[in-house]
Amino acid sequence: MRIGMTQRELADLSTISVRAIRDLEQGKARRPRPDTVRLMADALRLGPRARAALEAAAQRGRPGGQGWAEPPAPPTALHAILGRDDEAGVLERELGSGAERLAHVVGLAGVGKTRLALEVADRLHRAGTPVLWHAFPGATADYLTCGEGTVAARVAATAARLWAAANPAPAVRAAHVPGGGDPEGAEAVSALAELLGDRAALLVLDGAPADPPRFDLLTALLRACPGLRLLVTSDRPWEMPGERIFLLSPPAVPAEGTVDRAAPAVRVFLDHVRRVRPGFGATSADLERATWICRRLDGHPGALAAAASWLVLCDLDALCRSLDADPAALLDHLGGGEGAGRLRRALHALTDRLTPGARGLLEALCAGGGPDDEFTLTGITALTGRDLPGSGRLLRELLISGAVRVAHEGDGSHFRVLGLVRTACRARAVASVSATS
Repeated sequence: MRIGMTQRELADLSTISVRAIRDLEQGKARRPRPDTVRLMADALRLGPRARAALEAAAQRGRPGGQGWAEPPAPPTALHAILGRDDEAGVLERELGSGAERLAHVVGLAGVGKTRLALEVADRLHRAGTPVLWHAFPGATADYLTCGEGTVAARVAATAARLWAAANPAPAVRAAHVPGGGDPEGAEAVSALAELLGDRAALLVLDGAPADPPRFDLLTALLRACPGLRLLVTSDRPWEMPGERIFLLSPPAVPAEGTVDRAAPAVRVFLDHVRRVRPGFGATSADLERATWICRRLDGHPGALAAAASWLVLCDLDALCRSLDADPAALLDHLGGGEGAGRLRRALHALTDRLTPGARGLLEALCAGGGPDDEFTLTGITALTGRDLPGSGRLLRELLISGAVRVAHEGDGSHFRVLGLVRTACRARAVASVSATS
């Protein structure tokens, strides 16, 4: 260094890693993050003119990012997406326009979060947006992945550092210096920022952990890459500043007493039926049974796929009888495989994740009434004895957890506990009584 400071001394003073400083000196890193430049200038005690010159030199290298022969593409979906045009359109517009920079798709396991993310990513990629995709361990990979390379390695390194350390409370994270105390995290963010520059890009984090990432590193990444958009899928939200929570509910089912072949849930179920019975031609009686199955399973795509797999061994009539006796009996796909039992485990664990107030409300709703019973916010205030804001917060928690679905109609909003959740909740109550008796 010109002022006689070693790389180690500069690293200690600036909290930047020695490797990052060495890469800058050797020209390997041409697009340092603004925070990196600021920390170096502070450590070197540069005056206004020298600081401005350093910032200008760094800025000249940033706009384009590293070039690609063609934009990185998302994985290839193995099956068509059905009944999700509205949801895909909303996310495509919000992320494509930059109206949202962190969209978080949440919902029950098997509801179709990954498939929706694939559709949105594919639409944006076809419009020219580079797509970086990272799937966390345990994520259901019902797609063909792209080749691994430098891009994937940098994305994986950044994702690993985002969840590497114990997560303090959001307010504490927000007060941290970006990357402070974590040179490896700052280095990972810097490497990805060097790759992206200021260009528009979509980063998909599929099957992300339930615990929120480090807020300081996440904001540092978004600040260093002004064109970057994040699309995240997981079972529940992080409740972080700037997070756009996108609740994905099961596709709509036909109303009681009606049969509609074009209903999204019916289309999904019939598509799965044809995979196990290629020559299947639905008669009017078959459509009635298919519609009943969709209502019984709440239109949940994962549950419908599992139920359809059993048609290798039985017909629709026998399937209806089995589901009538116990809607949770056939939640596991006949073929087993990756993800087997995931929905069942998610249903059993759902109440454990709720706050005591929301858990008590869910148990009260499941204890009385039938699977088609609906309720309103006014009814919840009467049931809980809380005021409107307090009741609304409990109901929001149940909605976000995936336990309840909502229908906005002309006479107001109506809510209903999913039949699968009701069955799991009642089974849990019975098991609890048996264990204490």
